[in-house]
Amino acid sequence: MEAGDGTEEPPLPLALPRFQVSEEFGFLLPDPLTELPEPYGPWMEVAHELPQLIANHRLRSRVHQMPQLSSRHLRGREELHLAHLVLSFITMGYVWQEGEEGTVQVLPRNLAVPYWEVSEALGLPPILSHADFVLANWRRKDPNGPLEIENLDTIITLPGGESLRGFILVTLLVEKAAVPGIKAIVRALHAILQHDEETLQRALEELAGAIEAMSQALRRMHDHVDPAVFYAVIRIFLSGWKDNPAMPAGLVYEGVSQEPLAYSGGSAAQSTVLHAFDELLGIRHRQDTTAFLHRMRTYMPPPHRAFVEEIHRAPSLKQHVLSSGDGRLRAAFNRCVSVLTDFRSCHITIVTKYITVAAAKAKAGRAEPGAGAGPALGKPPTALEAKGTGGSHIFSFLKSIRDTTREGMISA
Repeated sequence: MEAGDGTEEPPLPLALPRFQVSEEFGFLLPDPLTELPEPYGPWMEVAHELPQLIANHRLRSRVHQMPQLSSRHLRGREELHLAHLVLSFITMGYVWQEGEEGTVQVLPRNLAVPYWEVSEALGLPPILSHADFVLANWRRKDPNGPLEIENLDTIITLPGGESLRGFILVTLLVEKAAVPGIKAIVRALHAILQHDEETLQRALEELAGAIEAMSQALRRMHDHVDPAVFYAVIRIFLSGWKDNPAMPAGLVYEGVSQEPLAYSGGSAAQSTVLHAFDELLGIRHRQDTTAFLHRMRTYMPPPHRAFVEEIHRAPSLKQHVLSSGDGRLRAAFNRCVSVLTDFRSCHITIVTKYITVAAAKAKAGRAEPGAGAGPALGKPPTALEAKGTGGSHIFSFLKSIRDTTREGMISA
């Protein structure tokens, strides 16, 4: 029942629940679990102590003492997501506890085997990704209170204190701001099938409004995240073991593979939202950029990846707007492209502050991360100075994406 198969018009293409997308929360996991069932107490105990264990250089010894647990007692998607979140955070702490010069070559069996099992069950890679770090890592302080930063907290954390909390929660608010835009995609594609230009016009206006709200949310990063702490402390724990000079051979998952495996670290490119908007608007990025973005889709929950692929297969919005000859529709389409370009410019501004400027200050010895900062305190990582944690050359990548987005405008 694909929207683009040209045979039968489905009543509602892209019904969100089919893709594990929430009407209220979008791609966020709705109200994630915060505790695993009793057999998994040893994992939760370690996960809740991560910042202290890492700061005291004791995490690796604690992991070696953990019992070998099977994932078979985990029931349902929520328990699996929490287990993946917990094991992802423990793994990042284990690998990067001593900074980029004290990495390990082997992830021990008692961590690697259940982590692999849970990853296979969810269709996620065995590394911390956006799906763990943000989508499944939030809770309300007051269960009946609003989804606002003052009423939110993370479930599991790493070194970085309030700046790490702010980084995760601001990113979560960007995802939440996108929800009206996600719903607008469904309405827009339905309107194309029905040749309903009024509904399509409104859907595009809603999409543009959502993207503007995402930019507003992203700018709150300035209020909640200290650049020095982000660069010198937080960033290394988001780094992977693919395209990373600090771990050129990758990582052996003991009991899973005798050969080292390479996975990219967490990246904003793993968020399904912008992939979905690009597909709807027919934005075409350059070949090397597209290859990286498509690789990042393998780090998304499979239903979310399927949502993006379904939009790609649907009738072309851009062709519909062009063939309609409707000036109002063209203006609404171009406004969507324009505000998406602005969002990407906003992202470049953030990255400039939190990576380029912070790197320059760290090199000059002026960086002063806050107290309780973690293993990299006083020795900021250098392996990824010009790269994102996902392994891309960050500025050429982001500017290329911004420029090709702008090129998606329909000329008058």
